[in-house]
Amino acid sequence: MNEINDNLVINGISIEIKSLIHKNSSLEPIIFLHEGLGSISLWKSFPEKIYNLTKRDVVIYSRVGMGNSSAITKPRKTDYMHYEANYFLPKILNYLKINSPILLGHSDGASIALIYTGSGNKVKSMVLEAPHVFVEKVSIKGIQDAKKLWKNSDLRDKLSKYHNDPDGAFNGWCNVWLSKEFINWNIENYLSKINCPILLIQGKQDTYGTIKQLESIENYTNGFTKRFELENCGHSPHTQYPKEVATNINDFLINN
Repeated sequence: MNEINDNLVINGISIEIKSLIHKNSSLEPIIFLHEGLGSISLWKSFPEKIYNLTKRDVVIYSRVGMGNSSAITKPRKTDYMHYEANYFLPKILNYLKINSPILLGHSDGASIALIYTGSGNKVKSMVLEAPHVFVEKVSIKGIQDAKKLWKNSDLRDKLSKYHNDPDGAFNGWCNVWLSKEFINWNIENYLSKINCPILLIQGKQDTYGTIKQLESIENYTNGFTKRFELENCGHSPHTQYPKEVATNINDFLINN
């Protein structure tokens, strides 16, 4: 495996990027888009599993404020996922010379993938794990519970293993989701513009979203969709059931 660790600087902002490259691969690469509190290192060994199973190049990066990328300097706005999809992601793909990626997004990352694709950008297919297209009461409660853990447990110490600035990473995510303005956040208007195949992955005990998110994507997008639901599974299926999730992703990509 050829592993390349890089930093892309965009207007003074450093983005850490990790690429796993197959020699002479002609298949479309997979771009990993992490969750709201994620980073390159928080994916742990899952990208390598996908790399080995699919025989495709894999690219992972940490968004601004996360991992070893530059810290955020201002509070996030409610359109922060739109900004990621329309500003940073195109620049990263252009830097890597990737024209038609497979987007594999988890939670916030899945929403970013939908915004990017629904904005008219070329995408081969998408794998969306625990996606959000609108805000549910369960989502807010899940984040309120996370905030309590932040104050009353060792969550900060745990996150410090994966982020240079764990306070900025947590507060940047938590504060915007719990703001009064964010309750109206909705990206369903992007769905009708999406035609590529989509694999939807959802844990049935997800404390941040329900099956209604998947139903909206299935109802309003125009391409082939396949659903993979997991029993006794929360918000991170790839962590709880890595083998099953990886196998389903590989099967989906072989056929799409």
